[in-house]
Amino acid sequence: DPLIIRPTSETMIWHMFKDWISSHRDLPLKINQWANVMRWELRTRPFLRTSEFLWQEGHTAHATSEGAVEDARAMLEQYAGLCEDMLSMPVVKGYKSPSERFAGAEETFTIEALMQNGWALQSGTSHFLGQSFGKAFDVKFQDRDGKMETVWGTSWGVSTRLIGALIMTHSDDAGLVLPPRVAPVQVVVVPIPAKKNDEEGKQKLDSALDDLVAGLKGVGLRVKVDDRDYMRNGAKYFEWERKGVPLRIELGPRDVKSGSCVFKYRAGIDSEKKQFVDLADVASTAERGLEDMQKNLFVAASERLQKGIRTGVAYKEMKELLENDTAGVYPGVGMFLVPWKCDEANEDKIKEECKATIRCYPLEENGAEIWKGQKCFYSGDDATHMALFGRAF
Repeated sequence: DPLIIRPTSETMIWHMFKDWISSHRDLPLKINQWANVMRWELRTRPFLRTSEFLWQEGHTAHATSEGAVEDARAMLEQYAGLCEDMLSMPVVKGYKSPSERFAGAEETFTIEALMQNGWALQSGTSHFLGQSFGKAFDVKFQDRDGKMETVWGTSWGVSTRLIGALIMTHSDDAGLVLPPRVAPVQVVVVPIPAKKNDEEGKQKLDSALDDLVAGLKGVGLRVKVDDRDYMRNGAKYFEWERKGVPLRIELGPRDVKSGSCVFKYRAGIDSEKKQFVDLADVASTAERGLEDMQKNLFVAASERLQKGIRTGVAYKEMKELLENDTAGVYPGVGMFLVPWKCDEANEDKIKEECKATIRCYPLEENGAEIWKGQKCFYSGDDATHMALFGRAF
């Protein structure tokens, strides 16, 4: 089959919006789709920047500017919530500089995450399109007063890039680390077989294993039993650790006899230690422990994000720090929150000199207008924004 590089989805969606919209009663109109996309990528990175990827995208049309802006901001919050609540990945919410905006947008909102090497990763965007696509495709509606008006639009999306973000945010030298809420397998149970001729021990083990698994599934956990008899237990432990399964439970004849089993968490507080848990308490302990692991992963990533943003830095210092900064260095230099006068020419110079870009103008700092009374760290002119600079994937 041929692979076709097509224009951005807005061209197709707004072509259809012209046929679908005629009255204020048709608005707002909101379309969501999952689609495979082909991109003309010169250099690819697994998960982060690939020639073909799956993504979720939305397109909306509104009767008013306020309605469109509200929708774009609401989707930014949805994406931030997805990253923080499900992926345990903290993000900085902000908006792009004019040169980094989506083509045709009046404002591009973004969430930026910090990877363990100190590089940023754009993890989702939401665009306020104004009336640009409405005018380009002549999409008009009759308002309540009978006048013909041009619609206002938004578009927003996240992609399988979030898988790359998840991997780089939490994983370690032992392999993948998955937050429990998104792990396909949350608990792997490794039964340790009874001796060959111990039929009674085998029956008791099977019965205890059935009860243990039923209890875990009973509280809604996703469970896998690894009873492969051709693989040593140590190899199984290594495999599941490498795959990032949040909790491993070991159960053998001695454990059944003592009325307990062994818990080993993949990450989080006390993850280096094995825990002995009464068989009667397995489900409740696992449920509580996995929730704690989810929170611990978010806390650790949040601390890393906080420590990874430098403030009060002069341009010369940032340039020197970034000169030897490469993707394979850990923990890396991080990002820089600095007062900035919006200037596309100076922005291009910094890209050329440092290979750093404005990741965003953070909503929190710019909403508080803390740039007021400060000088731009590059030009020395009065600042107009607080800008977050950094290297990025």
